[in-house]
Amino acid sequence: MQLFYNPTLQNSDTFFHFDKEESRHIIKVLRKKEGDTIQITNGKGMLFISEIITASEKKCEVAITSSQFFGPAPYYLHLAVAPTKMNDRYEWFLEKATEIGIHEITPLICEHSERTVFKAERFEKIVQSAMKQSLQYYMPVLNEPVSFGNFIKSGREGQLFIAHCEETEKKLLKAAIKPGQKVTVLIGPEGDFSVKEIAMALAQDYVPISLGNTRLRTETAAIVAAHSIAFINE
Repeated sequence: MQLFYNPTLQNSDTFFHFDKEESRHIIKVLRKKEGDTIQITNGKGMLFISEIITASEKKCEVAITSSQFFGPAPYYLHLAVAPTKMNDRYEWFLEKATEIGIHEITPLICEHSERTVFKAERFEKIVQSAMKQSLQYYMPVLNEPVSFGNFIKSGREGQLFIAHCEETEKKLLKAAIKPGQKVTVLIGPEGDFSVKEIAMALAQDYVPISLGNTRLRTETAAIVAAHSIAFINE
């Protein structure tokens, strides 16, 4: 199954055409032709089944033949993760977290962050591609980078966790998670959160957690958190 994405599709739409780039991919690369079926999601839970009526590389047109709504997951996961020093590691995190199932991502700029530049357009494409590849019908929200202080002060609902490496009392995430909840997890940079940042989080009712006995890279810690929460909610 090949899944396509377009956020503008509405339940009432009966016809749709892809842009030039997508049209070329469908007709030239995938070798689709008139009468073939195309499946599209708007990233908001809808799956549209369509039939190609104009097989043009410049403007592939389809007729919507049916649609189906898929309800959201029983939980909501928001990972606030500091950008890694190497962009490719953060890209790997975005791809895998989307495949596992995540609802919102915020790049978190911390005191020890070595990278503050965020390639928003490229990262959006990676998330979009991973959503399509894993056949999901909800597009994760990718927020603009925000400072740790501003994120903490913004207020969050549900279960709040901060994963850090300081030798203090912490709960194992798998033991702390309750299914069917909104969950926010903070993952720090390569140099970890500062003592001040940890104190700020605790003051806002974030619970310190451990992701296991080994010391994990930023991107690995984020994936472990995403998988643990998805597993508990299965």
